[in-house]
Amino acid sequence: MLPFLVLPPLMEWIRVAVAHTEHRRSFSVDSDDVRQAARLLLPGVDCEPRQIKAEDCFCATRKLDAASTEAKFLQDLGFRMLNCGRTDLVKQAVNLLGPDGINSMSEQGMTPLMYACVRGDEAMVQMLLDAGADINSEVPSTVNKHPSVYPETRQGTPLTFAVLHGHVPVVQLLLDNRANVEGALQDGAENYTETPLQLAAAAGNFELVSLLLERGADPMIGTMCRNGISSAPLGDMNSYSLAAAHGHRNVFRKLLAQSEKEKGDVLSLEEILAEGSEPGEKRLAPQANGGGTLRTGKARLRALREAMYHSAEHGHVDITIDIRSLGVPWTLHTWLESLRTCFIQHRRPLIQGLLKDFCCIQEDEYTEELITHGLPLMFQILRASKNEVISQQLSVIFTQCYGPFPIPKLTEIKKKQTSRLDPHFLNNKDMSDVTFLVEGKPFYAHKVLLFTASPRFKSLLQNRPAAENTCIEISHVKYNIFHLVMQYLYCGGTESLHIRNTEVMELLSAAKFFQLEALQRHCEIICSKNITTETCVDLYKHAKFLGASELTAFIEGYFLKNMVLLIELDSFKQLLYEPPAPESPASSPGICSDILLDLEKTLAIRIRSIHLSTSKGSVV
Repeated sequence: MLPFLVLPPLMEWIRVAVAHTEHRRSFSVDSDDVRQAARLLLPGVDCEPRQIKAEDCFCATRKLDAASTEAKFLQDLGFRMLNCGRTDLVKQAVNLLGPDGINSMSEQGMTPLMYACVRGDEAMVQMLLDAGADINSEVPSTVNKHPSVYPETRQGTPLTFAVLHGHVPVVQLLLDNRANVEGALQDGAENYTETPLQLAAAAGNFELVSLLLERGADPMIGTMCRNGISSAPLGDMNSYSLAAAHGHRNVFRKLLAQSEKEKGDVLSLEEILAEGSEPGEKRLAPQANGGGTLRTGKARLRALREAMYHSAEHGHVDITIDIRSLGVPWTLHTWLESLRTCFIQHRRPLIQGLLKDFCCIQEDEYTEELITHGLPLMFQILRASKNEVISQQLSVIFTQCYGPFPIPKLTEIKKKQTSRLDPHFLNNKDMSDVTFLVEGKPFYAHKVLLFTASPRFKSLLQNRPAAENTCIEISHVKYNIFHLVMQYLYCGGTESLHIRNTEVMELLSAAKFFQLEALQRHCEIICSKNITTETCVDLYKHAKFLGASELTAFIEGYFLKNMVLLIELDSFKQLLYEPPAPESPASSPGICSDILLDLEKTLAIRIRSIHLSTSKGSVV
């Protein structure tokens, strides 16, 4: 094909291809139609002309004998005569169709009445009905006699095709002639194809939905899925679900209003919700045209829950909120999907309403989905929204998810010194073989104790001159803090230490510097016991800078447990939203981290340990 500077518009391609399709009286465009359009729209393009095919000659196969071929030819001719729209040819065409006459089926399993309903030919439909056409004929489900049946049309009736193509006058005509308003569905039987009301609800055709409901169509009928081995409900896709899934809010409200008219003295939603459980529903057979189906309110509640699920899945949050306003309870999934949609659409009032409604979700709904999808979404909203109301509501949710149980306590590290000296030798010049210079003051110690105290002390003592008394200068540590460190080493534990609250953070830094894990943990425990809403932010920054992971995790738990109060403090909001200042400790390479991401991880661990491990019978 030669390149063209300007190609014809797409709509022109479609128009010309459809014209070829209509010329051969087909309902679908094929590749030959596109080629013939190219011959007209692209001069110089040598596309082959349409080839004559077997179906164009009315002959299904060459294997038929002469009599069968003649009968097939005559039947195809009869169908073409009826499909041309000439009502004056009905009698002649019926004589050509064969032994079944007006109710003969094509290879697609379709009767002349079905074809007329597809075209919306009201006059032809009336003529065929007057001629005795079966108004409730069905497209067969088997392919033995009718090998070209399309799977989507199986069990379709004339009313089904008229609704599917939106021909309201034809639908009215069929219903006036007592067509089954539920299509091929029989009383008490399972439904394996969409009913006319389901098709109209999915298409959002309010006029057809109203008409079918007036004639007694049941919006509660669901579709079954058959796989050749077993059958199961196809997500309970009833008319409620289909209207909700496609976002047809006016149609959904019409279905709901009709259900309210017909429910009579069945249980209300409020009464059902008050009962709690959902035992099996009571179900009576559908009555003939207009009688409807009487069911308990539990079936209606189940249908609305399914509709709520599908509307949330497809992002039609207005319908989801409508269903919720009826008293239908949230599931975690529908709540999360609705919240995600509102966040994407920047619908702040709805976000606030959804966050307020989180308390209605039962704790047994705290599944893995809350961790993998819910927490990232809510923390993303907290990160993006500086709205105080939303921040406060999210804080309430995080605190609720964290639960009422205490924050896991930090435990002491039981570690014995490999060597130990009498406390009498602490800072005793006699017999000392190493001197530390701290804030310009000497501090006397013994190598035999320090060499095995920690890797940091070992590195300080190694490669020193072999003098009798080596002097090592210690910077960034105050003299009284260094004294506490050495007291811990000489006494072999923390029992004899008297640490003031003003000294604990500096001692923690020193313990971290000298790699004394047990002393570090002891300081962390003191910090965890003395933490307050006023000190928690500074304590967290310091712990994060030191890399004290256990203390950091404890403070993150404190944040989550007390977030409702903390979110009102400027210092906490600054920690959440503002990046660290260049001169702050947290700005050091490798130290700066995302506090919201850390809180999300801590909360996820907490939910897993409490709500997802209830079978263990204990709280971690």
